[in-house]
Amino acid sequence: MLQQMRSAAKWIWIFIVIAFVGGFLFVETSGLLGRDQVTTSSVVASVNGVDIPYLTWVNASNQLAQQREQQTGRGLNGDERRAIEQQAFDQLVTDILLQQEYRRRGIRVSDEEVIQQARSNPPAGLLNDPTLQTDGRFDIEKYQRLLASPQARQSGILLQLENYYRSEIPRAKLEAQVLSEVFISDAKLWSAYRDEHDSAQVSFVSFDPTTIPDSAAVVPEADIRRYYDQNRDRFERRGRAVLSLLVVPRTVTAVDSAATRSRMDSLRAEILGGAKFEDVAARESDDTFTQASGGLVGWRGRGSLDPEVEKAAFALRVGDVSTPVLGADGYHLLKVDSRKSDSINVRHILKRIAQTDSNALRTDRRADSLSRIAAAATDPQRFDSAARVLGLTPERVTAVEDQPLFTTFGVAAGVSAWAFGGSRPRDVSDLFDSDEAYYLARLDSLIEGGTAPFEDVRADIRGLLLSRRKADLMAAQAASFTARARETTLETAARERDLTVTRSNPFSRSTFVPGLGRLNAAIGAAFSLPIGAISEPMATDDGVFVIRVDRRVEASREAFEAQKAVQRASAMNILQQARIREFMEGLRERANIRDRRKQLSAAARAQAAVP
Repeated sequence: MLQQMRSAAKWIWIFIVIAFVGGFLFVETSGLLGRDQVTTSSVVASVNGVDIPYLTWVNASNQLAQQREQQTGRGLNGDERRAIEQQAFDQLVTDILLQQEYRRRGIRVSDEEVIQQARSNPPAGLLNDPTLQTDGRFDIEKYQRLLASPQARQSGILLQLENYYRSEIPRAKLEAQVLSEVFISDAKLWSAYRDEHDSAQVSFVSFDPTTIPDSAAVVPEADIRRYYDQNRDRFERRGRAVLSLLVVPRTVTAVDSAATRSRMDSLRAEILGGAKFEDVAARESDDTFTQASGGLVGWRGRGSLDPEVEKAAFALRVGDVSTPVLGADGYHLLKVDSRKSDSINVRHILKRIAQTDSNALRTDRRADSLSRIAAAATDPQRFDSAARVLGLTPERVTAVEDQPLFTTFGVAAGVSAWAFGGSRPRDVSDLFDSDEAYYLARLDSLIEGGTAPFEDVRADIRGLLLSRRKADLMAAQAASFTARARETTLETAARERDLTVTRSNPFSRSTFVPGLGRLNAAIGAAFSLPIGAISEPMATDDGVFVIRVDRRVEASREAFEAQKAVQRASAMNILQQARIREFMEGLRERANIRDRRKQLSAAARAQAAVP
């Protein structure tokens, strides 16, 4: 069988050649490495000394991008493309780390294991293949006949299956080793169950630490520095870029709105003439989420739709098609399939108001002028020249790494990815295009992501420690209140000091309690103090509290035993996922990863700028 798999190698090589050529075409259109000259020897990264070839990354990105475009039914914008590139990069790094770990642990895969898995354990993607089903169920005999057929050899299926199992079998073996020590005892299950099902009810008096003056709560500089050094992971920051943005909006006019309304009238006439609403929706609707289902929005109650759309939809009789309704996102045609009480099962066709050809032509010419004057300019002053010539006002914006950039005209797709893709201050971007506008950006300043410098967070740390110091001082002052409450009652002591006693509703250990907070010392004391006992003053980040436990209800051991098996399965699943995630994060943290993507992109821009 393996010989049959390998005899199909020529088909795989044809695929590789196509992917190789496609990779170069992808580069030219995606902006992965700007306009650099790329060779087959280019290296985008190394992992513990193992290189990731540039073309390997490009082809992986290309494949993921094509899958995403097929799923969404549209092209990807610049920010989505950057996310795809990151996903491909992470997968390649992970694959290398796993291969290295297999070798370290001596994990191997025999030919017999591959054959056995291929015959008896088909990939999940084939289980729903209609050609391999009998009476709607997967037929293992049909699958095995496929494996033995000339078609499997000639199409490359066998070699693909071999590659799949040679990847999945060692992964499963490694996972079994990593998870071999994952165990949860009955005691831990009982403790977790009690956390959710034990309940307490308390009365409490709160004290406000902010009434203590700052001068009374000294925070030594050494404490601030110590907190920073011990909690550096809390100060990880994404990169931030300050940009100037020139925008040519795709402004729609009353003429554009009328043209869209006219198109919707035509679609309604087509439906009333006998066309199925579902077919027209699938062909014409701009709502990509409901298009494939014939415009089905589903069951909706009042208050869940755009007000104008809702008003028109609820006024329809079942089966009727509305006239065009103008909503916040464009014109809608509506059809109600069924209704019950105060809900309707509704379909819609959406047409967003878009520029007519003549209006779009004027916008495009203006954008072309902007591009000619300043796009990718090496002189940042040309950005200002373009603003003056075209009468545009630069918009000052801040982009955050790995997040889309939102502007007054919508998402400036691709701008954020450009800013963090190797650009340097004073660089000017190419012209970016979205459904709402054209954008041209100049990078004014860039702060790389990573641990924030001490001076940048010093004031925040001081404020936190100052609050905690005040809480400690307030707790000390409240000690006399506790003593008096124990001598009399909580209510008497509060009345003598003009304080308020608040009685909580029943709560569990993980519940947020209004006025008391969540997962702090006061919540813990509610489940540890004897009933009727009055606590010492407790300083928390939510305030200072003195509590009295009024009531506590223990979880039922019988109810716990009845659901223990389900709880164990759920807890084991969570623990196993966490263990795998922790293991993979550990591999990556210990690895020596040299990421050259930004350097290559910057070098490409510099080369492109040379006449």
